[in-house]
Amino acid sequence: MFTGKSWKNLKIVAGVLSTITITQLLGANTSAQAADTLVVRYGALEESASFADLKKAAETGELPDSLGTYTKRLNEQQRSFLVRGLRIRVPVNVVTINRLLNTQLGNTILNDISKAIIRDDQAGVQALRSGLILGASSSQGLSVLNFIAAYPSKRLEISVPQALTVAQSLNMAFWRTQQLMLAITPRIDPTKVQVSDSVDPTQPGSAEVQVLNLNLNDEKRQRNIPVDVYWSNSANTEKPVIVFSHGFGTNRTDLRYLAEHLASHGYVVAALEHSGSNLTSKNLAVKNKTPLLKPQEFVDRPKDISFVLDELEKLNQMADNPLKGKLATNKTMVVGYSFGGTTALTLAGGELQIDSLKKSCEKNLAKLNLLQDFLCVAKELPENSYQLRDDRIKQIVALNPATSLVFGETGLTKVQVPTLVLTSSADDVTPPLTEQIISFAKVPSPKWLVGAVGGTHLSVMDASLINHNQGKTNSSFSSREVVGEKSADIRKYVKAITLAMAAQLTPEANKYAVFLTPDYALISSTSLFPFRLVKELPPNVLGLTKGLGE
Repeated sequence: MFTGKSWKNLKIVAGVLSTITITQLLGANTSAQAADTLVVRYGALEESASFADLKKAAETGELPDSLGTYTKRLNEQQRSFLVRGLRIRVPVNVVTINRLLNTQLGNTILNDISKAIIRDDQAGVQALRSGLILGASSSQGLSVLNFIAAYPSKRLEISVPQALTVAQSLNMAFWRTQQLMLAITPRIDPTKVQVSDSVDPTQPGSAEVQVLNLNLNDEKRQRNIPVDVYWSNSANTEKPVIVFSHGFGTNRTDLRYLAEHLASHGYVVAALEHSGSNLTSKNLAVKNKTPLLKPQEFVDRPKDISFVLDELEKLNQMADNPLKGKLATNKTMVVGYSFGGTTALTLAGGELQIDSLKKSCEKNLAKLNLLQDFLCVAKELPENSYQLRDDRIKQIVALNPATSLVFGETGLTKVQVPTLVLTSSADDVTPPLTEQIISFAKVPSPKWLVGAVGGTHLSVMDASLINHNQGKTNSSFSSREVVGEKSADIRKYVKAITLAMAAQLTPEANKYAVFLTPDYALISSTSLFPFRLVKELPPNVLGLTKGLGE
């Protein structure tokens, strides 16, 4: 750990190198006009080092004297840290970079990084793109030095304050996620992919959607559960009931567009509200300065859904209810978003392993991230494990779920139903590697992993519910949300795959199975958002995940 003035100095140097480390993104070649000098600017202060000096520093471990103002106060440990930055190889190859730079996320990355690189002309983005692609073609792999060598200018000038801003969101896990997501590339010729023209799962069905508002109360747990039921006259018991579980701090309307879409195709969708973890409870906790979440919520959420199914069974028998005879609660599909995805996995048989969670939380107390800190709330639950499986639930869709720690090493191996997991490569709330990709490998088949390259945590949410200020902050790219109309392509694809999953519990299963294939993911991809779908992680991808869940 570094403190005081030494840490301040280290951050300055690390920021400089991180900007290039950003650019570690990419390796290098040589070009007719490659950078041979690195210039560092901090206010009126300017220092420089030659490419030869930087290369020598990487080889010998001795930092250039020409950067002495920044480095002379560092201790040996700190100097070693910076030398490692010069030597490191980032796990992103030229194919990955080429694909990534053409996505919406790639465009954002280029624009952000270009602000830290000073040029007299307006060609910052173009120069950066050129340097990254040329650099990434190096046989030596990706490194800081390789990028500098490929940058199309004699001088590479870095603004330290801007570099620090950009560098905040850069870490190896982020770049490895992009590589991993793009590595899940099916060997398919898009010109030979055929999908039936008779069905387009992205289009609304012909049924007129109605909404029935219920205000249920579980007296045993003293818990109020509001429910919006989306339905139509074409609903019948050949189709499953679909239950929506929302994320932490949101409410039952966060996937309204998806509920309406499914209901228009004849499904009954019950979107319920978890009163202990909705927007109201979150705001109240903030106001009263009390804990945002109680441990019991990890158990109460699955119980909420089981209770709602009990109540829907009663409604199915009531003569004066419009839903009478339309509810197949014995074959239910749960769609969970974020914390709701965790809830869905629990109902599918995933075992909450509290004893294991407690040990992990205590062991890593000093380095828990925000999500892990949130999940560690469950360590106060009184029992060592919880099995909350509901046999009426026959399959689930988990959108950006949180899975690390709470299910331990083996909890997800006990999932008993077909499971579709969606992951977004730029999700800064529930990071893809630890929360979806590693956990997906543990879930038994049949299963599907869907990746949205460039998607963020809020990308799947109903566009009408997104605050207009979200996605327009000055934060770095990996924590900037892609929402509203910008993420319309993602929501369109989510509508298709969720409808296709629901259809697997109907006589039309075969007709919709094609939409749960790598082929359909490929042809549904757009230039801004490539989609990926696999039923098992390929061996090369499994190799990239080793050690990341520890």
